[in-house]
Amino acid sequence: MTRFLLILVLFSAALCAQNGATPGKFTVEHPTLLNLGFEWAISGDANRNATVDVHFRAAGETAWRPALPLVRIGGERVYRDREHLDYTVPDGFAGSILNLQPGTEYECRFEMKDPDGVSGPAQQLVKVRTRTEPQPYAAGRKLHVYPPDYKGERLQPAFDSLLEAYYGAGLGDWSVVWERRAQPGDTILLHAGLYRPERLNYVDPMMTPFDGTMSLTLKATPEKPITITAAGDGEVVLDGGGNHRLFEVMATSWHIFENLTFRNTDVAILAGQKEVTGAVGLAVKNCRFEGVGFAVWTEYAGSSDFYIADNLMLGRDDRFRLIGWTGPRWASAGPYGSHLLTSYYAIKVYGPGHVIAHNAIAYFHDAIGISTYGTPEKNPDRRASSIDIYGNDMHMSNDDFIETDGGVHNIRVFENRGVNAAQGGYSSQPVFGGPAYFYRNLLYHVPSGVAFKFSAKPAGLFVWHNTLIGEQTVGDPYSNTHFANNLFLGRDTPGRGIMTWANATSAFSSDYNGYRPNKGVAAQYRWLAPKPGATAYTPAKEDWQTFRTLSELRAATGQEQHGREVDFDIFERLAPPDPALRHAVYHAMDLNFRLKPASAAVDAGKPIPTVNDGFTGKAPDLGALELGKPQPHYGPRWINWQPFYR
Repeated sequence: MTRFLLILVLFSAALCAQNGATPGKFTVEHPTLLNLGFEWAISGDANRNATVDVHFRAAGETAWRPALPLVRIGGERVYRDREHLDYTVPDGFAGSILNLQPGTEYECRFEMKDPDGVSGPAQQLVKVRTRTEPQPYAAGRKLHVYPPDYKGERLQPAFDSLLEAYYGAGLGDWSVVWERRAQPGDTILLHAGLYRPERLNYVDPMMTPFDGTMSLTLKATPEKPITITAAGDGEVVLDGGGNHRLFEVMATSWHIFENLTFRNTDVAILAGQKEVTGAVGLAVKNCRFEGVGFAVWTEYAGSSDFYIADNLMLGRDDRFRLIGWTGPRWASAGPYGSHLLTSYYAIKVYGPGHVIAHNAIAYFHDAIGISTYGTPEKNPDRRASSIDIYGNDMHMSNDDFIETDGGVHNIRVFENRGVNAAQGGYSSQPVFGGPAYFYRNLLYHVPSGVAFKFSAKPAGLFVWHNTLIGEQTVGDPYSNTHFANNLFLGRDTPGRGIMTWANATSAFSSDYNGYRPNKGVAAQYRWLAPKPGATAYTPAKEDWQTFRTLSELRAATGQEQHGREVDFDIFERLAPPDPALRHAVYHAMDLNFRLKPASAAVDAGKPIPTVNDGFTGKAPDLGALELGKPQPHYGPRWINWQPFYR
């Protein structure tokens, strides 16, 4: 008996050790202007009941404010056989403190708790400063560049081309002799006119090489960036003359492009290539891109801290019909078909700390994307984490509005508006552990029925306060995914239900959401709950359950205890797109997403710290727009007109 008790005690101690949490490395991710991201590795906690509470305050304040708790991640399997992708999320916690002020230092406190015990330091206290918008160095030199046909007086020092001001470059073979380089803090002022490389001219006045690409390679600093901007005497047009790449900046650090027009090129700004090199601290703001195949592009894991904001980006795809994956632009060659691209992404990035905000984007295959990089690297400075995508106005995407498809931790997609996407709205295909936060986004007219494209077994998705006019039909299982305070309104698409939940693990939740079922459809709600102990699995047909009403779903699953069914009368004035008009074009100016006072969506949500603080009624409203609060500004803040109307 004594031996049995000893064995029992040893077994209990071993089990307790497995269930107790042991804190590991604590990582502060790259700050952005509005948000801070954190990771905390652990071992143990086999029963996954450890938690991390988060509080914060601005430096100098005395009162602590609650933030979202860090998310328990680890063990989720992210995979897709087609790309030979198979990744298991390491054990730990990750999460963000949201909606902060730029240029402000914050004290952040993290406390780990576990009923089975914490072995090691259970608290972290850090000070972190949010970033500010990059600005030219006021005390730096001013270098004046004039277009080739300019005949007037010139401010000094004056140059005949951008490359001459930047490098001291010459003509012909001498274009690669760089003996008078710009210095950190310099501002290169381009005066009004047309700048177009004559790339087949041996003595091109723009001093570009044979391919017509302006390659920039200098290193500056955050305090003293190199700025390339319009001088203020009229529009500056940088025309590629039909070349492939206009600017290659992937060897640069801390450069600003501002108030410029880019046009007539396949790739306007190439900022990084995978496993080669990439830019650091690139800022592109208040610019126009017209008739380009790609506006800003990096695939390099070490590219970091971009600021791409307040730009107007117009691709070359069809303006008058939504093509998507059907129609005359598509061929049937190959196992998955093929697409004749005219424009690809407006913006595509990889690496940490990027901010993509308030851009107006139209006529691209995809509007904004994180590179589908594959298995993330272990170094937190070389993976797609702490990325903000917000305030963007997207119109006419032949695939998706926003793709977070290579994201790892702390991806924040919020307050965006998307109208007309042929394939999907907001995509995670996949996310490697998360969290990826999707909140207060608008979506209208996605004929495929994919409001959120959660595919390739993503993990760590939080979907809050979105207004989505369309169905959610993706059935690929996902892990650790949570829905709250959203509105999903169906378009009466024949044979299609309104909502699908495809849970691959026992970490899931869905409540306080509003749904408008499609008329004449019996299977409105599809539900997949995981098998006990599963971290990921491929469901059999019998694992799926379907329900006609929300009350039937609630009774069978325990979810949506506070969910409700709604209709379009919750809005001041909004009708659904016609599901029969797959290629139709709708315009944001015609759409009113504001809630009607006293409607079923008002005061029907739950509080979420730092996400819906300051709600106006008894409780937060459902959807993206809170009654009585101003609507966010979508698109460039210098535009007071609607760029995609008619």
